[in-house]
Amino acid sequence: MSELTITGKIHFQTHRKGRKQVAAGPRPESKPARLPRITRLMALAISGDQLLRDGVVTDQAELARLGHVIRARMRQILNLLHLAPAIQEAILFLPRAEQGRDSITERDLRTIAAMADWRVQVREFHALL
Repeated sequence: MSELTITGKIHFQTHRKGRKQVAAGPRPESKPARLPRITRLMALAISGDQLLRDGVVTDQAELARLGHVIRARMRQILNLLHLAPAIQEAILFLPRAEQGRDSITERDLRTIAAMADWRVQVREFHALL
């Protein structure tokens, strides 16, 4: 039996459902870090509210059409404005996500946004973190 040696660069890729696969060649450049989705949604809620206040759009239905979403989804996004100002600021300044899922989702914040007392909201938000 003879011995065979192969030299070259390889790297491991992670595919859907966490499956790993060996790939030839050097590791490709990593993607730049991205803003968390909740940060983008918070910014969208703030800018949408400003469009409504300035009269650029007449109502939430028109805003939803511009955003290519249904009215109910636009309402969910705009409900982020019911969060305490400290929470809104924290969401806007969340660190960029390198990879994987976001730690905070819009669905996590729906129940917090429904609370009337900002102190309770802040307490619940810190518990979420």
